[in-house]
Amino acid sequence: MTVFLRPVVSRDLADLYRLEQVAFSGDRFSRRQLWHLLNRANALTLVAEGEDGRLIGYGTLLFRYGSGRARLYSFCVHPEARGSGLGRRMLEWLEAAARERSCDWLVLEVRADNQAALALYRRMGFAPSDWLDDYYEDGCAAWRMGKALALARAG
Repeated sequence: MTVFLRPVVSRDLADLYRLEQVAFSGDRFSRRQLWHLLNRANALTLVAEGEDGRLIGYGTLLFRYGSGRARLYSFCVHPEARGSGLGRRMLEWLEAAARERSCDWLVLEVRADNQAALALYRRMGFAPSDWLDDYYEDGCAAWRMGKALALARAG
């Protein structure tokens, strides 16, 4: 499968919303929240586009002014593309983008019951730091995980 990674553009909004609906059973972004992420937030969003032009993944980094820490705020891979290596490629691209903005740390939260995502993040060098009870709307807990990007830069 050929996949193109690129920064989001405003015309992607409807496709991002549809992807959220397909990929997640809860804690989905509304169109309004997605619009804000794309247009108002201090954020960077990457999309993965298949050969057919369909969006099959996206990831959003949030940045805080004056901070060397980036937050992986949303990460979504279409169910049909899971297990293809797309998540790894997207994370590598997002990590490089965070480094380009002089970030030395990347953090995220992940559902405690999402074993595939936890395994991916661990393989990519993230380590769990905090357990977050009742984090998601359905009551599921989460792990906060982090990765030092400065060390990855030297390696």
